[in-house]
Amino acid sequence: MKPILQVALDFVDLPRALKVAAESVSGGADWIEAGTPLIKSIGLESVRELRKRFPGHQIVADMKTMDVGRLEVETAAKAGANIVCVIAMAPDATIRDAVKAGENYGAKIMVDFLGCSSILKRAREIEKLGADFLGIHISIDEQMEGEISFNQLKELRLKTNLPIAVAGGINSETVVDALNAGADILIVGGAITKEEDAREATRKIKRAMQTKTKIKTKLYKRITEKNAKDILLLVSTANISDAMHREGALKGISPVFSGIKMAGKAFTVRTYPGDWAKPVEAVDLAKKGDVIVVDAGGVGPAVWGELATNSCLAKGIAGVVIDGAIRDAGEIKKLKFSAFSKIITPAAGEPKGFGELNVPVSLGGRKIFPGDWVVGDDDGVVVIPQKEAAEVANRAMDVLERENRLRKEIKDGTTLSKITELLKWEKR
Repeated sequence: MKPILQVALDFVDLPRALKVAAESVSGGADWIEAGTPLIKSIGLESVRELRKRFPGHQIVADMKTMDVGRLEVETAAKAGANIVCVIAMAPDATIRDAVKAGENYGAKIMVDFLGCSSILKRAREIEKLGADFLGIHISIDEQMEGEISFNQLKELRLKTNLPIAVAGGINSETVVDALNAGADILIVGGAITKEEDAREATRKIKRAMQTKTKIKTKLYKRITEKNAKDILLLVSTANISDAMHREGALKGISPVFSGIKMAGKAFTVRTYPGDWAKPVEAVDLAKKGDVIVVDAGGVGPAVWGELATNSCLAKGIAGVVIDGAIRDAGEIKKLKFSAFSKIITPAAGEPKGFGELNVPVSLGGRKIFPGDWVVGDDDGVVVIPQKEAAEVANRAMDVLERENRLRKEIKDGTTLSKITELLKWEKR
C-alpha cells in the first residue's frame, strides 16, 4: 500500500485540535486521529466534529480499548470513526468482539502493541482474530527515556502481511528510517502538533516520505546521558522545573548577575561558614565542565571571590553555586562567569580547611549528590538527579516545543486562558 501519514491530535482542548487538524490536512495529512487524551477529555464528540469538518478523510479513534470491545467500537463508528484502536494486551474475546462490531458498523480495527512484551507471538494471534492493522507504538514516556529504535518494526514486518502503523518520535528525519524498516502508516504527533506552522511541518514530512530523503527538523532528537548537556543549555530552568513536576529548584539561591546560563555535573563541597579552603581546593580537583556546589551553611562571610573565579576559568569549570556568601560580584560579572549564591558580601572568611569534598550536600532545600546535573539561569538553579538527566532533558525540550506552539497561537490574537480553556480545567 502507498505510505499513509496519520496526524495524532493528542490535545485536551477541541478548538486547538481542530485548528491543527485543518493545518495538517492542508499540508497533506491522509488520516486524522482523535488522540486518546482528546477522547478522554472531550469524548466522542471530538470524533463527530472531525468527521463533520473533514468528510473526505479517514478518521481514527484512538480508543485504546481494553474491554467492552463491541460497545466501544460501535459507539466510535457511529460517531464517524473509520478506524478504531484496540490494545493488543486486551483479552482475545475483546479483540474478537471489536472486529465483529467493526464489520457490522463499517470500521476497521487497528491493534496497538503498546506495552506488549512478546509482539511477534501476539501479532500472529491477533492476525487470526481478524484485525486490519497492527501498530508499533513507542510511548511518549518511553521516548523521554532514550533513543528511538525501529528494530521491533523490522521483525514484525517479516512475520505479517497486514499493514503496520508506527507511532512515537516520527518526524521528517526518522520517518525515512520507519519506512525503510517496513512501516505502511506513519503516525506523527509532536513533530506536527508542536510546530508553530503545522501546515509546513506536515508538508515537510510528506515530502520526506515521497522522496525517502531525510529533511532536517527543528525538533530535537531524543537524547541520552552522553549528550544531555546540549539540551540543558538550550532549555530554561523554568522548562526543567515544569518537566520535573515543579521540583528541583534550589530555594534562596540567585544569580550574581543576569544573563548567565550554566549546565554541568556537580562537584560538591561541604565547608564551615566563612571557610574558603575546601571550595578553593575543589577547583583543582573538579573536571572541565563541572559545576562546583558549595554548602556553606547559608550564611557569611564569603567563601568565594574573584581569584577563585579566575582559577575556574583557567580550568574550564562551568560555574559555581554557593549556599552561603560570595564577594567581588562586579569582577565576576566582568569575567562573565556563571555564579549563584545566597548572599553577596564584601567580607571574606579564612582558610581553615574544615569540610569535605565530593560528598552529598544539602542546598536550598534539596540534597545534591556528586554527579547530579546542575542548571542555572536568570531564574535561579535547578538540580537533576544524574540517572534522570536524559529523561528530564527530553521532557524539558517537550515543554519548550509545546510552549512555542502556544506562543504562536497567542500572537495570532488570543490569550493563554482562552487557548487552554482555563476555567474549564480548574479543579472542582
